[in-house]
Amino acid sequence: MTTFLYGANAYANGIRQHYLRYGGRREGGDKDRDPVIVLPGITSPAATWGFVGEVLGRTFDTYIVDIRGRGLSEASAALDYSLDAQADDVLALARALELPRFSLVGHSMGARIAIRAARQRPRGLARVVLVDPPVSGPGRRPYPADLNWYVQSIALCRGGAGPEDMRAFCPSWTEEQLRLRAEWLHTCDERAVRCSFEGFHLDDIHADLPRLAAPVLLIAAGRGDVIRQADIEEMSALVPAMRVARVPAAGHMIPWDDEAGFYESFGDFLGAEIQPSNQSQRRNQHAG
Repeated sequence: MTTFLYGANAYANGIRQHYLRYGGRREGGDKDRDPVIVLPGITSPAATWGFVGEVLGRTFDTYIVDIRGRGLSEASAALDYSLDAQADDVLALARALELPRFSLVGHSMGARIAIRAARQRPRGLARVVLVDPPVSGPGRRPYPADLNWYVQSIALCRGGAGPEDMRAFCPSWTEEQLRLRAEWLHTCDERAVRCSFEGFHLDDIHADLPRLAAPVLLIAAGRGDVIRQADIEEMSALVPAMRVARVPAAGHMIPWDDEAGFYESFGDFLGAEIQPSNQSQRRNQHAG
């Protein structure tokens, strides 16, 4: 049975923000579990994280956000696509949703947004999960991806590209994953993507890390070269209480590469262990 409840919009931080909700408020002994806000990566609209929402929704009240300039959230030629604006968005959304407590789970760009938001030490922020965040920044090695990879794939999808066209960009993905990417990638504003990619190299998230007050879990991919062991050690020195989990079989797109390993890496950090569905277990067997 699906845990999907609905998609909705909220006006927060001066823009329309779209999100998908899974699970809903808990009852009985589970009612004290904090809601989870999921912040996807640079070209991942909320809909592409729906399979994760379905699983998280079994245990938590879950909100997957379309970051500004992606999916059904507001986009325009005049919109501020900076990391600061994105961080302000998520905190304003949490207030608009009237969440007294919440946890942030950010992947890639979304993890950098979570760091910048948590730096403000907002009231109600219970936990922060950083899933394979780019550790690039001023004076650091560049993010190991090509901007043109994003721009070209977006352009193809604007022209009506299908799953087979996406296979050249994501050769290891399943047909279902490729179909969803082809369906939604055209909603990513190229200007937003360019701005975020540039921000990977200009924004200093390492300066933010010592200011985090909420408990932090870092989930690092075993493959992909986004985070190396030296990076983990540096981040651990900046956030001494940070927990670290690795998913050895996965590249940067961890839940796509090893969905079961992704859920296992959380342990009980969010307040309860994540319970995979039968469908997610079958997906993982198929991917393996």
